[in-house]
Amino acid sequence: MKPTIHFLAIALASLLSAALAQGQNLFESDFGGGHIYEFTPNGGSSTFASGLDFPLGLAFNSAGNLFEVDGATSHIYKFTPNGGSSTFASGLNSPYDLAVDTAGNLFVADQGSGDIYRFTSNGGSSTFASGLYGPAGLAFDSAGNLFDANYSSGNIYKFTPNGGSSTFASGLNGPLALAFDSAGNLFEADHNSGNIYKFTSNGGSSTFASGLSLPLGLAFNNAGNLFEADYGSGSIYEFTSNGGSTSFASGGRPTYLAFPPVPEPSTCLIVGLGSIALLGVRRTKIDPRPFRN
Repeated sequence: MKPTIHFLAIALASLLSAALAQGQNLFESDFGGGHIYEFTPNGGSSTFASGLDFPLGLAFNSAGNLFEVDGATSHIYKFTPNGGSSTFASGLNSPYDLAVDTAGNLFVADQGSGDIYRFTSNGGSSTFASGLYGPAGLAFDSAGNLFDANYSSGNIYKFTPNGGSSTFASGLNGPLALAFDSAGNLFEADHNSGNIYKFTSNGGSSTFASGLSLPLGLAFNNAGNLFEADYGSGSIYEFTSNGGSTSFASGGRPTYLAFPPVPEPSTCLIVGLGSIALLGVRRTKIDPRPFRN
């Protein structure tokens, strides 16, 4: 029996599934060295950007552009996937962390001003929230609510898309970074206590990890593992969903972490269908006889 387009489709679907299942590269801002490092899933590293002044928060948009907070200059830099860079925003007052919503707007926690700013994709800005006391880590949930780890007050604040606010959690000891898992649980790096706390959607909390040294950036990969930048020890730790941990990388002053976006299934489907069509055309050119059983 000769192969048909049906079998080609099955093979291509398998390849696409395998590609999506592969790990993502991890990006890390190194506060002490002025670099952004890129790590492959097996821990191999390379320098993605250098010559920065105290890099802090990182965030990707859906196009794969990386945004970085430069602590000394108070600028936000934009890096294209091939490493090209430009100044996206300036004139801020001690910005710390970043988050991108589903519409591609960039949100910035500015500790110096006590504000959270929103930037559109073309750089236009507005004040999303003000009067805060030490906004630091930012993260969006799947419903579009923005959460802020407020370092100075020890609270986590929740902001609805229209700017309404409430206190989600309190009594923390130096919260600096946040990340959501795929189930909607919120994880918080408690810098001064050395713990990572886990919060369910209704605010219930538990200790996910302890004994860390000045934990900072958090990020989940597409396999559901949590990565933590351990500033004090100079290591990046990887945690499985049950809390088991391994040392993923070490050296330097890891600060914030980010993974690039995973391609949408619809995008992969379109690419796959196009590839199948090309395979069919190519097959026709090679062997114009119709397939027979």
